[in-house]
Amino acid sequence: MRRVGILGGTFNPPHCGHLLMANEAFHALKLDEVRFMPNAIPPHKEMHNLVTDEQRVQMLELAISDVPYFSIEKVELESGGISYTYNTMCLLQECEPDTTFYFIIGGDMIDSLHTWYHIEELVSFVQFVGIKRPGTAAKTMYPVQLLETPEMNLSSTVIRQRCQDGGPLKYILPEAVEAYIRKEGLYGARKTT
Repeated sequence: MRRVGILGGTFNPPHCGHLLMANEAFHALKLDEVRFMPNAIPPHKEMHNLVTDEQRVQMLELAISDVPYFSIEKVELESGGISYTYNTMCLLQECEPDTTFYFIIGGDMIDSLHTWYHIEELVSFVQFVGIKRPGTAAKTMYPVQLLETPEMNLSSTVIRQRCQDGGPLKYILPEAVEAYIRKEGLYGARKTT
């Protein structure tokens, strides 16, 4: 059985917190790979349509390009519509019956698991892996394997605001992602030539 981690999110933009979560889970669980899975329309977050799906994928490709055990799972983007984890994981399980999936979530998502679509069925065939985040309780009645990892209080919202304000992005974004954001003038960042 292959052991595959799935880290879903808007990745708007992808940042060092995402990479840290994926890397910690990869090593702690001895996974074969971790796939970053961008949502089409997330059910739990307001989507800021400041960038295209293609730009989000491009930023992810830049962020993970030097890590051989990271890849991008585009199934939710290709399906379109609201991205319900239950539907996605049913599809992945059907396509890859010889794979055990570990769905990696942050503390904020752990706290809201009770609101997820078909959560009772989902926990019966997907192992949830939780990474604590500062300011979250990281508690739920559902089975979640909590990992002891360095905590990073970083969000895409903060990064988008910094881009708009001209604030520093070094060490919170991979260099290639920062360069891409500046080159494209995303999130109100000043364009570079």
